[in-house]
Formats: sequence, structure tokens, C-alpha cells
Amino acid sequence: MKKQFLAITFLLSGFAASAQKVPYTNCEKCWLADSLGNHRVVLTFNGTGKVAKAIINWRRRDNEPENKRIIIEDAKTKQKITNVKIGSINRESGELYFEPTSGKGTYFVYYMPYKNEGRSNYPKGVYLKPENTASTEWLNAVNGKAPLASVKEFQSIDAFNSFYPMEVIATKAETEALLNKHKSEAFLVFPEDRMNSIRMTKDLPQRWMEFGPRTTYTGEAARGENFAFQLGIYALQNIENVQVTFSDLKSATGKVISASALFCINTGGTTYDAKPLTKVVNVAKGDIQALWCGVDVPAAILPSVYTGKATIAINGKPVKTIALSIKVNNKVSKDGGVSEPYKMTRLGWLNSTMAQQNTVIAPYTPLEINGNTISLLGRKVEVNKDGFPKQIQTYFTPEMTEYAAAPNNLLTEGIHFHFIDAAGKKINLKSHGLQFTKKEAGTVQWTAVSANDSLQMDVTASLEFDGFMSYTVKVKALQDVSLKDITMHIPFKKDFAKYMMGLGQKGGYRPENFEWKWDVAHKNQDGAWIGNVNGGLQYSLRDEKYVRPLNTNFYLQKPLLLPTSWGNDSKGGIKVAFDGKAVLANNYSGERDLKKGDELYYNFTLLVTPFHTINTDFQWATRFYHSYKPIDTIKSAGATLINIHHATAINPTINYPFIAWQKMKAYDDSAHAAGLKVKIYNTIRELSNHAYETFALRSLGHEIYSPGKGGGFSWLQEHVGDDYIAAWFVPEIKDAAIINSGMNRWHNYYVEGMNWLTQNVGIDGIYLDDVAFDRVTMKRIKRVLTKDGHPGIIDLHSANQYNKSDGFNNSANLYMEHFPYLNRLWFGEYFDYEKNDPDFFLTEVSGIPFGLMGEMLQGGGNKWRGMVYGMTNRMPWSDGADPRPIWKAWDNFGMKGTKMIGYWVDDNPVKTDKAKVIATVYKKDGAAMVAVASWEDADTDFQLNIDWKKLGIDPAKATITAPEIKSFQPGKTFGLNDRIPVEKGKGWLLIIK
Repeated sequence: MKKQFLAITFLLSGFAASAQKVPYTNCEKCWLADSLGNHRVVLTFNGTGKVAKAIINWRRRDNEPENKRIIIEDAKTKQKITNVKIGSINRESGELYFEPTSGKGTYFVYYMPYKNEGRSNYPKGVYLKPENTASTEWLNAVNGKAPLASVKEFQSIDAFNSFYPMEVIATKAETEALLNKHKSEAFLVFPEDRMNSIRMTKDLPQRWMEFGPRTTYTGEAARGENFAFQLGIYALQNIENVQVTFSDLKSATGKVISASALFCINTGGTTYDAKPLTKVVNVAKGDIQALWCGVDVPAAILPSVYTGKATIAINGKPVKTIALSIKVNNKVSKDGGVSEPYKMTRLGWLNSTMAQQNTVIAPYTPLEINGNTISLLGRKVEVNKDGFPKQIQTYFTPEMTEYAAAPNNLLTEGIHFHFIDAAGKKINLKSHGLQFTKKEAGTVQWTAVSANDSLQMDVTASLEFDGFMSYTVKVKALQDVSLKDITMHIPFKKDFAKYMMGLGQKGGYRPENFEWKWDVAHKNQDGAWIGNVNGGLQYSLRDEKYVRPLNTNFYLQKPLLLPTSWGNDSKGGIKVAFDGKAVLANNYSGERDLKKGDELYYNFTLLVTPFHTINTDFQWATRFYHSYKPIDTIKSAGATLINIHHATAINPTINYPFIAWQKMKAYDDSAHAAGLKVKIYNTIRELSNHAYETFALRSLGHEIYSPGKGGGFSWLQEHVGDDYIAAWFVPEIKDAAIINSGMNRWHNYYVEGMNWLTQNVGIDGIYLDDVAFDRVTMKRIKRVLTKDGHPGIIDLHSANQYNKSDGFNNSANLYMEHFPYLNRLWFGEYFDYEKNDPDFFLTEVSGIPFGLMGEMLQGGGNKWRGMVYGMTNRMPWSDGADPRPIWKAWDNFGMKGTKMIGYWVDDNPVKTDKAKVIATVYKKDGAAMVAVASWEDADTDFQLNIDWKKLGIDPAKATITAPEIKSFQPGKTFGLNDRIPVEKGKGWLLIIK
């Protein structure tokens, strides 16, 4: 059905043949965009003959329109017209001739047809090249005297694809006339309504030619509304350091809206980690810069007209003043208008500091300091006088289900630096002592200085309640000095260096001798995790210029920066090997010369693992259904928690769950009434092109969106233009995402959005599909999700990152900083559950060494091996491996309250006599469920070796049975000493009682 777009028309001036009002309309589902494009011109022909002529003053923003095909269709027959001749084509107008096959009537001109190439979810929109299908006979009949077809309408396939009004360009003549009129000025200002986002940066919109530059802006807002408006800057010269300041807004009766309530997101704000942000805005000659401004109208203000001014200043040029007049009406916006985001009411969220204070998040406990020792949940850190850890302890048993009475010491001696001179002699620094500078429940900070006559090392460090330590280590040359090496040693106790993950090493047993070199251009590697199930350390090497890279498929487009200190022009590296009683992680940087005054930053981070005990009862009771289906269907399947992916009716657009929030709320309410919880897909890596704020965010340069080569789906090419990275695309709803740039103010918006969804829509948590933010944002998210008693459940899915595009990282290593706040892992796509050994399952997939449990995905996982780690797959993403039979077996046994004793526990009461057939026990009073899985290369058999005393069962009364579990195992009873057959890659769930 054809719909008038905003019931507006457009006067196409400058061409005598089209001096008429031509409407821009939408004609939804009137044609197939993927074959004909998103735009067409409707022509009316009332002449006679075999040739019609059309002059179309289309004012196109796309470049090189002469290189794009034009398809003309007969509206009556729906047939493509082959006799077409293209005359002069440019961005302003097009001349064409065609055969009016039905005589008088309507004809459609499709002027941007394209086809999608490549992967369906990462399409490459390719515009069709011009073609010549006309017959020679018809071409000979074409001349300039052909009767004219008139332009009736400009149509888009829907309102979202329309160019009107902000992408209809001014002509060259109109632009030159404007320039001639304002020769003496450095820039012009075009105030613009919030509903007309300024989109183009190289072309003036024709709309501005009608209105001209102005010195006034008038708007209307509700009381309490977060009201936005734009000031469009058109640079007539190169201008630098654009700044906007505001006066108070005053009514005729003297009532005031303070200047502090007004803001401009382009010139300043607050960073994602709560630091003041000042942005330098420069505009090149001929470019357009949108300044998005706003006023937070006080709810208590009296209705009236409030006037004031915005002053725009640039370096070395006269200022311009825009008179502001905001009519505040009688309406009251109780939520600031944020429930209507299409009005751009959420721009203030970009500067939010919500949930920034580092308050302790459950289950963690406040930090406690005793001397130089800091205690936190399940762990202790003793700080040496040089500022580095003297000892790190954990209080976890190998079972990971409870805390140990005696500590586990992770180090043979303190972490320390070595400075070696050119002759190979150690340079000793004298410590000037340790000083604690902050002692709070969530954070403890300290400083230390060590020096001699040639070098000084300043250490600033902090420990947070979850076990994260951050070190800034500044090494300064007090005189010229030549060094053979600067190294940091982490001397692990052997028992707590059993496993390793990272630095190109797949998760599993630590190699006896390991060496690694920097290669940031290809590898997202700057550290590793080394440890055991109940104690370990992850560390990353950085410097003062560290910037979080893009992750997943986009790492190579924004990789790590080589740390000047550690990398040292690729002279640096890491060696991990035995050194006496220790397993030494030797982090070296190589030889270098320092001049007096030179400074190097040997920064690093540490994470003490595990983060807490595993919550096995949550694993047994919380059963995920990862699909948008009717509530009754999900409840009858036995699931307890629903994950709503994007590209669904209630969450249609990726990482922007605000389009259909009313439907989402209704669904959540129904689920809650049925006793189910609902989580939604919402993360940061890319952002839907349907985000209302897309062009406001684009006005911030590369702050929010990464630079890139553009391309991708047609909408992005037609409206965003260039300089972006095209990301995930959903063909069914034409949702085309753009890659985020990394750590930026969109994270503030993200936190505010999650808070709003929790409080107003009733979500019970989020499903993360990889993570492109750091732990600062993760903590904030967990705080808002769990506020006011909300459950705040977070699960993380990741595809295997160990590949070229992702920089050969490990998902668990990459995202470990987020693990303290997760409830479950779903690792995931491209994980091989058949060819990898148990140590890989344990470290990279299960989450158990970090206090988590997980689920499987690829190919449905391996259900026998998964049960050794308490893992099933997830409905309905089961790929033929339905988890419900295992869920039923759990319920029949009564898994709640059992103690998990994994095969990795040395005194596990149930073992087998085959090294590659392993067993995990789920023990309760008088009974145990034993999960057995085989990694043998062929079918085999095994015998159980049972320590009956530890198991707490009298063997004289014991039975061993295999309950029948559909698609898992047949029902069977075994004798206590029987050899039990097991197929290759499979196993058993045995009940001993």
C-alpha cells in the first residue's frame, strides 16, 4: 500500500521542466528491493509515439550515478522495458529516453538497482552497471524532440529508506549562490529539528536552501523532557576547535532553566570510565558538522517560553550567536521522554555515570586489609615493599564447591622485576617503601618507589573486590644507561602451573618449555592464564598507550598496539619453563639504551582465579531455552529461562532492543506469570542501523563507530556513505549493523539502556554474544541488572576465537575479566567436542577453574563428555542432541544439593582403570551419580575403582545401575566388579546407591 511520507512535498527548483511540487512517498512492498533497488521515480506519460523523454531532477547524494544501471518498468504490464537510452546523467539530474510500451500511462524508473553478493549475513551490495538492451531500429528513432514524461513522485520502498528531506542535495548553482552571499564568513549555522537528523557531511541538503542559514532556533518541549536539537555547521573555510556555550534560558517572568542543563555531545561529556571528555571539533572547508545539543528541561518548571542563546566559537574567528526559544508546554514527561527514543531523548545517556562507583557486587565481599595483606572472597594478596605481590593465596578446594581452611600459595617467591645492564650485571633498586592510598570496600590502591642513581621505578597499583589487579609501572632513566634486559618474573608453584591458556597456546596442560614473541599485527595475544582448577593467575602486558582492540572477526582491522616497553620493536617475549622449584614466567623486553629522562611503562594486569565456588544447584535448576517461542511451548519443554535473540518480533534489531519494547514487556509479563525468566540479546560490538541515534553518533566522528572501507548492505552505502565497517546483517528484516570503535561513550548509553529495560520492561538479564567492552562496563551492567532485587543473570556465548580473523586468541582467556559477573558460559560455535582432550574441555569450555559452569553448542556437543563437567546443550539449539532426557535423569536422581567431585580431584572416590576413561562424581547422602566419558581411540571397557569410604556407601549393600536415558544409554545393571563396555567418544551415567 502506498503511503505518503510525512505528508510532505518537495519543490524542485532550478529546472523549468520540473518546476512543480513533486512528492516524496513510500510504497511499501510494492517491489523487490534486492533486484530493483530501494528507490524509484514514478513517471506519467501522456504523449504518443515510440519514444518518450524524461528529465529527472533527482538531486542524488550517491557518487558516480552514471555508473549505475537504470531499469524502466511499464506499470501496467510489470514488464521491464528494453528500449532505453540514457542521456546525460549526474548527481543533480538525469536525462533518459524509453519506449512507452503501453502508450499513455505510468512508468517506473529504478535508478539504484543492486544485488547482494557474499555471505547472507555479511552481504556485499553491488550496484548493477549500465547496460544497453535497446534495438538499433528504436535507437535510430530517438531524438531530442520526443514528448516529455513528467515526474509524478519520488518513491522509496519504505520510510526507512527514504532520502527525504535531509539527503536530497542542493545543486551546485544553489550552493555557489549561498557561498557568494556569505563570502566574508568563516562558517554558517543551520539550526535543525531533532526529527531531521543531519546525515550528509559533503552536500548541503536542498531543505537548507529554502530556509537559509539562521540565527534563531525555536522548539517545543514537555516539562521534564530531555529535549534535543541540532546546530548544523557549514564550513566556508577550514575551521578549528568549534566550541558551543549556552546561556541560561529565561521566561518573561524571570523563571530560569540553568545553562548547566544544556549540553552539546560533540564538544564534551564524560567517558565510559567516568573521566571528563573534551572533544576537539575541526571542520574542513566545504564540510558539514552536526552539533547535537540538548536541554534537560526541569520537571518542576512552569510552562512558558524560555529564551537564551547558544554561542559558537572557533579559533581566530568571530563568534556566532544563535537565539534559542524553547516553549515548555503543559505536558509532563515523567521519564525524560526516554520511552520515546525516536525523539532523540536519550542523547544525555552518552554522558551517564550510572553505576560507576566501585561498590561490591554479590557474591563478593568487601576488601579487608591487615598490614600489607588484602583479603577478598576466597583469596589473599600480600604486597611486598616494592609494590608487587609477595604472595597470592586462594582458599578453594579442588572440587570448587567449597572454600578450604588452609591456603594455597600460588608463588614460590614474590613477583619481581630484573634490570640487567649491558655487561649482564643485575642493577639493584632500593625500595623507598609501600604506601596505601585508598582503602575502600571495592578497591584498595597503593604506591611504591624503588630507585638507585641510574633508574627509578614508580609503581601504582590497585586490587578490586573480584580479584583484578592493575599495575602502572613507570621506569625512568635518571642518567644515560644501556640495558641488556628488563624482565618481570612470575614464579609459580608447580602445582599451580598445571594448565596454561593464551599466547597462541590452546587451553590445556602447560608445555614443559614454552616460548612466545610479539606479533600484534596478526595475533590478539598479550598475556596468558596459568594455573590449576583451584588457583591461578591471568596476566596481560600493556603500556600507557594500550587501547582495547576489536575482537572476533574484526581484530585485524583494529589490532593491539605493540607496547613500547614490553614489545621493544619485537625484541620482547615470554618464556615459561622450570627454574629450580618454580615454573617461571619470564616476561622479557630485550636490550635497549635509555637517555636521561626517558620513561617506559611496563604496565600489566593480574586476575586471581577462581573467582568464587561453582554454583552447581543453579546449573541443575536453570534450564535455558534459546528461542522466541510461545510461553506454553517453552514451559512444557521443562525450561526455566528464555533467551530472546535479536531478529525476533520482540527484539528485532541487533544490540538495540528498544524498537519493540512494548511487545517485549508483554512477553516478559506473561513469562513471569508462568514462573519463567526472560533474558535478551544485547551487547556491544556492532550496532543496528535502525538505532534512532545513528546519525547523531556518526556526528561524533570515530568515537562510536570504527573507521573502515564502508560497503556492505545497500542501506549503509546509500545513507551512511563511507568510512565505517559493515557488520552483521539479518536478511529477513534488513537489519544492517555497523562496528563500534571500542571503548567509548556508547557504553554509558548501554548501561542506561540496560537499567531502563530492567526497570521498565522487566528483563531478568542479558545474553552476551561475545563482548566488546571491558570490565568497567561489565561491572556497571551487573549492578543495574541486579538492582532492586532483579536476578541479573548473564550468560556469555563465544565462537572459538582461535583463528586468523580473530587473532588466535582463546575465548576464555579473552573474556576472563568478565567471568566474575557471569552466571553461565556457552562456548560455543566452532568448538570441537570430539577431537580435543579433557584438559581442553576443562580450561577452555567448562568454566570450572574460574567458578563457572557451561553448556555446549557446536553439533549439539558431546553429551557424554559434557556430563563429566556438568554440561548439556541448550534447547532448542540441540542439533539432534535434546537435553531433556538428561534433565529428566537429573530430576529422577535429585541433583539439587549434590557435591560435584570432578575427575581432576586427586582423591576422587570413583576412578576407572583406563587413563582415557574418566569419571566425575555427583555425591549425596547414600547415593552418587557418576558421569563416565571415554577419550580412548576405540571402543573399550573399564572397571570402576571405588573408594567406598570416601563415597560414603556400604559396598555390601551397593548397586550400580545405568538408568535408561533416551538417546544416551540403555537401562542396565552392573556388578560391583564388572567390566563396563564403552563406545568410542561416549560414556555412561551410573547411579551408585
